[in-house]
Amino acid sequence: MGVLLLRLFSLAGRPGQISRVASILFLASFLAACASRPVGVLVPSGTAGGASEVDLLVATTRAPSTEPGVLFSGERSDELSLTEIVVSIPPGKNREVGQVQWPKKLPANPEREFSTVSVTPLKGKDDAQSWLKGNLPKSRRVLIFVHGFNNRYEDAVYRYAQIVHDSGTDVAPVIFTWPSRASVFDYNYDKESTNYSRDALEDLLRRASRDPKVGEITVMAHSMGSWVTVEALRQMAIRDGRIAPKITDVILASPDLDVDVFGKQIQAMGKARPKFTLFVSRDDRALNLSRRISGNIDRLGQIDPTVEPYRTQLEQAGITVLDLTALKGGDKLNHGKFAESPEVVQLLGNRLIAGQTVTDSDVGLGERVGAVALGTAQTVGSAASIAVSTPIMIFDPRTRANYGNQVRRLGQSVENTVGSTVAP
Repeated sequence: MGVLLLRLFSLAGRPGQISRVASILFLASFLAACASRPVGVLVPSGTAGGASEVDLLVATTRAPSTEPGVLFSGERSDELSLTEIVVSIPPGKNREVGQVQWPKKLPANPEREFSTVSVTPLKGKDDAQSWLKGNLPKSRRVLIFVHGFNNRYEDAVYRYAQIVHDSGTDVAPVIFTWPSRASVFDYNYDKESTNYSRDALEDLLRRASRDPKVGEITVMAHSMGSWVTVEALRQMAIRDGRIAPKITDVILASPDLDVDVFGKQIQAMGKARPKFTLFVSRDDRALNLSRRISGNIDRLGQIDPTVEPYRTQLEQAGITVLDLTALKGGDKLNHGKFAESPEVVQLLGNRLIAGQTVTDSDVGLGERVGAVALGTAQTVGSAASIAVSTPIMIFDPRTRANYGNQVRRLGQSVENTVGSTVAP
């Protein structure tokens, strides 16, 4: 806390830096407000009729906590701990897709709130394999999720349970949670905790990929969790000469990554790397703050994929980008759109987590998603269809080519329409 406070005071003493201080104080006050919910929600509270249950394997480098229902703190452990946690999701009539209904008090009310059904510590590889055998679907696909900055253990668990449930994806859900102190004043501690945890994540990925029962693995990371994810994959490529072939897809949502560093990390992975998909949003306030305290270098989750040099670099690297800038966020920071938007979580489940492309035939799915979201029925390929490519714009090699061709055919007036539609 002291380090960031000194930073605040130093910024306040410089002309033209008041807005930075205001941004940090805004973020601090917003996150403090979110911390008012009960602590210890992982004490089992049961389930209810009509509720759904999500069975998670939770791997963590956090140190154990002595507080009941907290399980693991924000401090670091020398060992990786494994726990099976079953989370109850309220009946659909009592909740909105994309939202975590946190208990207002304990014990939770499973009819209207997320609730913990059971917590089972796992001892070693044999228990983990038993869990996998019981939870691996016919697709034999595993989804490993890595949370972001300012997350308690229970934050990560409940958020991931929500993503798994709302996306409807057919996977064995695993979450890797690293030591975060869940404080805006501990940004640097959290960042170093990701570095501390990258070997453990690399080992987890390697073990999962070597299990003969596993078919394919998708890795999804949010915010600062993107750093430990990309670092673990880079290390694997250097150590083993390649990334394990079973790791087919990597999804980075609002990645808090220096764009220059990411370019080097991708190069180190070699050509036989997984397919990367990015969720970006230029109105992400959390990443705007990160940019300001990180040397004013663009963060990967904030880039505009339509402008250079990013357009060409992304196309050459074969990276798909979903631009959520025009999508209304569920939080004031616009940092969690990937999990809170019904359109996006359904896209995750129907396409990305399943390892499919996000385009069909010769038409970019971005145009279709936009048309559905806005309630339109224009013919794809018309001027209107380009203009309604919001709120979700998708840029992969096929969509980029089609989008450019349509704009050229329909003239500069349409191009101006598109620009005004997707402007932040």
